[in-house]
Amino acid sequence: MSAALRAGSIPEQALAKTLRSCELCASEETLHEWAAVLERNKFDRYLDLELRRSFVTLIRNSAQLFAVQEADRLAVKPACRDPKNNLFLALAVACEAEVLVSSDEDLLVLDPWNRVRIVTAREFLL
Repeated sequence: MSAALRAGSIPEQALAKTLRSCELCASEETLHEWAAVLERNKFDRYLDLELRRSFVTLIRNSAQLFAVQEADRLAVKPACRDPKNNLFLALAVACEAEVLVSSDEDLLVLDPWNRVRIVTAREFLL
């Protein structure tokens, strides 16, 4: 989210690095979650709604899409203390991710999670 909202930010730099040198992975469910969050009025002060929607389109067009089913989410072990984040963990399993970049403390406390590193954007850039 921060990559979309703050030009030049560390998260935006991490996204740029990912687009240059890594495989960006998403699922229809993660794209829907990002779109729903970015639609919130509280972000109007940071970035115009159409630009926020364009960010989701950029991610959709740049990412390798993986299928993640409800059963995959329910099978996540250990689960995240915020159940909504299990969607991202299930995606990490589906795409055999090496790293998950997040600023969400509920995810960060799991690092490492089943051989997946969960790091901040700043750590990813190092």
